[in-house]
This record gives sequence, C-alpha cells and structure tokens, in this order.
Amino acid sequence: MQSRFEQARINQLISSYAPNDPPRLVLDFGDMLSLVWRLDKSAGQGNRERYYRQCVRSVSSGLELSAHPLCRLIDLTAAGEIYQQIPNLPYRAGKRLVDAQDRKGAIAQLMHLRDDTLRIGTYQEGWGGAFPGSGILDTETRERVFAVLLNALQGQYSNFGRLLLVLDIVLANLMLGFDAMPEIPLQTLVADHGYPDPADPRIHRDYAAAP
Repeated sequence: MQSRFEQARINQLISSYAPNDPPRLVLDFGDMLSLVWRLDKSAGQGNRERYYRQCVRSVSSGLELSAHPLCRLIDLTAAGEIYQQIPNLPYRAGKRLVDAQDRKGAIAQLMHLRDDTLRIGTYQEGWGGAFPGSGILDTETRERVFAVLLNALQGQYSNFGRLLLVLDIVLANLMLGFDAMPEIPLQTLVADHGYPDPADPRIHRDYAAAP
C-alpha cells in the first residue's frame, strides 16, 4: 500500500518545478532526472530552457555531482536530446568498459521507462483547452472517454507512479554508484547553489514570458 510520503514524492517528480510550483520535499538524484526531462521538453523555449538548465546545474552542484561525467554530458548536450544521450554515459565515464555495452542497454531501457512514466503522469498538461473528446456527439461514447481520462488513469497512476521511485534508485546505482541517494533542501540550493528563487518575482516573469 502506498504511503503518503511516496505519493508526495511521486507528485514532486512529475511536477513542473516551475516558480509557482516549487519542490516541497528535499531534492535528490530523481529530481535532477525529472528536471533534465523538463529541460528536454522546454527545447526551443528560450526562457524556460535557461530556467531548467539552471535548475539542473544547481541540483547537480548541491549533490556534489558537477564534476561527474553525467553532468558534463548534460551540459554539452542540446535540450531535447539529453534523455536520448544519457545511455552513452558508460563510454564517456571511461571506466569498466568491459561491460559498458550492457550497462548502456540497461540505462537506455530504464530511461525509456522513466520517460514513459513521466509522460503518463503529466498527460493532462498537453490538453491546452477542452478535454479530449469533448466534441464527441454521442453521449455514451463521450462519457466513456471522460471516465478513462479523468478518473481511471489518475486512479491507476497512484500505483504505477511508484515505478519512478524504483527506477531512480537503480539508475543512481548504474550511473553514479549510489546505493543511498544524497538529498538537499530547496532553501540550501537557492542560498548556496544558484537555484532560481521561487520567491523572486523576476524569476516568475522570466519563466512566464514568451520564448
């Protein structure tokens, strides 16, 4: 049975991390991966791309990962392509090349699962206006569509989303060698590592501005 903490953790991992929706729990490597996912999704949206890249750099600094090959890979890769490139990390790290191909394959599959899990968890963000199917004339069909999109999917995701918690532990072990992930509170990231301050109105204006 899912605990309240697990649900809160999942909610944070699928959140927008926007200035008006800042993380409420301490941040760890899973948050960094979710911020990288947001960075990929913001490709071509100048202000948001800069915002998420700064978030990623701040969290990597706070977790003392700035010098790790993973962070160098993220810094050198264009937004929109990072999740696809992360599986190449075993070759860029330059160690244990004997099993690099197997580790690349495992990371690729796990990152693909993580991408799918985040996309399912954030599917409502893509609606933009009326609910999908709202223009269907047949009432019974329209209500069936709504039953899935508005109720069934949300209800099932509370269990399915736990996959994120497991994926992040395994990915941290594969890419960083972590068994227990370090954590850091948002206040420390803002004060000491340059995380965009959600209390700063300028950050809100820049995030909301047109690309």
